[in-house]
Amino acid sequence: MASEHRLAGIAPPPAGSAIRAAIEGRAVAVFNVGGRLFAIDATCPHAGGPLDRGRIDGTTVTCPWHGSQFDVRSGAVVRGPAAHPVRPYRVRVDGGDLVLESDFTA
Repeated sequence: MASEHRLAGIAPPPAGSAIRAAIEGRAVAVFNVGGRLFAIDATCPHAGGPLDRGRIDGTTVTCPWHGSQFDVRSGAVVRGPAAHPVRPYRVRVDGGDLVLESDFTA
């Protein structure tokens, strides 16, 4: 069952950028791609790099540590060395707050 996580007081990032947030002990990166918001786990599964600090090109984010690339829409690996995808989250704005929806339980 999905659960919602309201990130009160956290505004969406400006277009072409990302912010880092935490929900239930997980770091999540929220990206603004042309006005659309996407969220994925913020930690690269290859070596723990911070995806929220990666370069965004279209819907692809590149990990700043070793160059793994992920699709911010799905979390899928676009290019290694990462061999595993990252978890995607549904994200929306409600009353000025970001709301993330996840399918995991703490």
